[in-house]
Amino acid sequence: MFTGLIEEVGTMVGAFNGEKSMKLTIGAKKVLEGIKLGDSISTNGVCLTVSSFDSHSFTVDVMPETMRKTNLGRLTKGSPVNLERALMAGERFGGHIVSGHIDGTGFIREYKDEDIATWLTVETKSDIIKYIIPKGSIAIDGTSLTVVDIFENSFRVSLIPVTKEETVLLKKKVGDEVNLECDIVGKYIERLMTFSKDNKKTNTIDMKFLMDNGFL
Repeated sequence: MFTGLIEEVGTMVGAFNGEKSMKLTIGAKKVLEGIKLGDSISTNGVCLTVSSFDSHSFTVDVMPETMRKTNLGRLTKGSPVNLERALMAGERFGGHIVSGHIDGTGFIREYKDEDIATWLTVETKSDIIKYIIPKGSIAIDGTSLTVVDIFENSFRVSLIPVTKEETVLLKKKVGDEVNLECDIVGKYIERLMTFSKDNKKTNTIDMKFLMDNGFL
């Protein structure tokens, strides 16, 4: 689990393409502190598992489903990426619950400066928009942000100076693709409310069950 508070911006130093997958090597500093094989590191919001590392970088495998759901396949050598290590027990929880499981992608449609802030508008599909609420949380390329406005096929957030300086969001341009993860709470609520009772297996133990199975 992650918080959406980016620890550092790393750099893609190697990308090796398989038929439908990739192996990525990412240059970093802070997230390498105490790193171990099998650790989870959020890379542009995607939870990836460390398969190898050295003093300057770590390597991860990107499976086909991740390629389909995220923007990782569009990264090239030199691309900056947001990095965050998995949350450790007992640490402060400063962002929101981020699983690192991307719901889909969107495209940057506008940047607009207002005093110290920058408005960022992202266009996406209706199956993403339905989970977004005003003043709710969303992770854009792994960055925890508060939703300000929602439109028919887009939403808007405001970036404070520290977010602009310490994430990749202002390094992108209009038209670039970003990874989106909606607040996990809404997805669980939807599942519970829409799951059909007809699909549930009943394990009711009553008098009829006991008689039918020879207990009475």
